[in-house]
Amino acid sequence: MSSRTVIRGGLVITASDEIHADVLIEDGRIAALATSGTPAAEAWTAERTIDATGKYVIPGGVDAHTHMELPFGGTSASDTFETGTRAAAWGGTTTIIDFAVQSVGHALREGLDAWMAKADAQCAIDYGFHMIVSDVNQETLKEMDLLVEEGVTSFKQFMAYPGVFYSDDGQILRAMQRSAENGGLIMMHAENGIAIDVLVEQALARGETDPRYHGEVRKALLEAEATHRAIRLAQVAGAPLYVVHVSATEAVAELARARDEGLNVFGETCPQYLFLSTDNLAEPDFEGAKYVCSTPLRPKEHQAQLWKGLRTNDLQVVSTDHCPFCFTGQKDLGRGDFSKIPNGLPGVENRMDLLHQAVVDGHISRRRWIEIACATPARMFGLYPKKGTIAPGADADVVIYDPGAEQVMSAETHHMNVDYSAYEGKRTTGRVETVLSRGELVITEREFTGRAGHGVYTPRSTCQYLS
Repeated sequence: MSSRTVIRGGLVITASDEIHADVLIEDGRIAALATSGTPAAEAWTAERTIDATGKYVIPGGVDAHTHMELPFGGTSASDTFETGTRAAAWGGTTTIIDFAVQSVGHALREGLDAWMAKADAQCAIDYGFHMIVSDVNQETLKEMDLLVEEGVTSFKQFMAYPGVFYSDDGQILRAMQRSAENGGLIMMHAENGIAIDVLVEQALARGETDPRYHGEVRKALLEAEATHRAIRLAQVAGAPLYVVHVSATEAVAELARARDEGLNVFGETCPQYLFLSTDNLAEPDFEGAKYVCSTPLRPKEHQAQLWKGLRTNDLQVVSTDHCPFCFTGQKDLGRGDFSKIPNGLPGVENRMDLLHQAVVDGHISRRRWIEIACATPARMFGLYPKKGTIAPGADADVVIYDPGAEQVMSAETHHMNVDYSAYEGKRTTGRVETVLSRGELVITEREFTGRAGHGVYTPRSTCQYLS
């Protein structure tokens, strides 16, 4: 049985266009667009009509970097796939790509199966997986080929966290060589973890135990050095590279230089680096622990270069690296030793609104907002044009966005399963009103009408920026 919805009277914004148009949805997909008020649009009939007059009609957000239920530092991220995807929907995100983890000594497949089981029948929105590769060996490399064929087309490696996720340069090079052959994309956490561990040990020996020292030991130069090294290893391998959660001016410069050389190098940043700083890490009474993440927050002056990178396309994507830990019972594991504070911030619900605030503040244009939050992540990870745009044939992942509504971000009102907000008290203009996922109402005029299990696993093609 066919089901039809018409969205009337809104301003449709995609990465390439802004048009006053009505949108016809049929059987979970965008069927047509037509200029509002024209005979073609007026002729449409549907079971459901949504009035978007005075509102934006935008594609659902694609958050390409989340960590639901991630085990870390003796605890686990506090959002489950159910609570995390529900919160994502509240924030106008309709697709997440999470990370399945290979444990050392185990197969990639084992890790992927475990994460598939966690997410199965739990998600309110669609989801995919990247694969964290912790143990590079001949079997792992063969498995990478198989996973690419199955639609897991990106692999994350860590230059940080020795003894946990860390890969040395030889392991990184081997994985990059394999991805050069199989079409996969290597995602890199670029920080010199070996050097950082020395600085951590020295800081603790000096009695420097507060959260702010987390930022001081994870130096911007060590992010830049690792970014440079990852770029050159990828160049040797003839492989593309995507550097995650770029936070420092010096790292942006490395990416810009590589792109000027014509290399297939891409960069992602996150809202926390655009809106928060070491001032937050230095908050008294251990409050700074709320802001401990890696790469760390930087001094405020780094923000201008990140915004510039987003405007010049030296940075292409804004994801959240959503990895929440409660302040009470999780973050406080690191009282008296900043190195034991679980690394991660909540943000999956805040990204689209914070980036709209950036439009209001004049940092980016409306179309660039949609580009960095919806279209580019979909293209980067092989989901476009199914996701990331409003066009005939695309999944009907659509957000009705009220650009004039004002809100105050707070743990009191957010839907993430965490006891604090990284943006507590921040006033923003713009708010999600209604969200459709594959044509089904998930948020209806600020009320959750979705369900766990609506979201489906979505295999991906390879990166669409590579010839």
